[in-house]
Amino acid sequence: MTQNEFLNIVMPFKDKVFRLAKRLLVSTEEAEDATQEVLMKLWRNKGKISEYKNVEAFSMTMTKNFCFDKLKSKQAQNLKIVHSNYEEKNTPLQKQVELNDSVSWVERIIQELPEQQRMIIQLRDIEEYDFDEISKMLSMNNTAVRVALSRARKTIRERLTNTHNYGIK
Repeated sequence: MTQNEFLNIVMPFKDKVFRLAKRLLVSTEEAEDATQEVLMKLWRNKGKISEYKNVEAFSMTMTKNFCFDKLKSKQAQNLKIVHSNYEEKNTPLQKQVELNDSVSWVERIIQELPEQQRMIIQLRDIEEYDFDEISKMLSMNNTAVRVALSRARKTIRERLTNTHNYGIK
């Protein structure tokens, strides 16, 4: 397999690998390192890529496992929290502050979800994978994925409602 063939296969989902790594590791730098490591593993095993039924799903599983290993290692204490900023041009300052605040709240709530729910929210609502793909990546059945997603969304909804209605009677 040539370098160009490899790049044609992995480049379309490289950003998804990064976003999943960032969701799990929080730090942009750590997510970039994880993405690079996953792509390097794929490159080292480029001869086997044709054997994989779905290279993208395989890469997402590799990313998940790599990030879990990293979080379990001693390096986990060195991770720093970096919140992503939501920016939109031509938005009045007050509205932009409100949007940033809401995005920050959702981000914090997602980070506080159980690990499995956090992964499923990332894969379904952010990366837009279908339930079959998620269930394969996480080695879960479809029903369990749907239940976990429902619980995660409910928790986010309740926490946001409580946060924004706090002090209003």
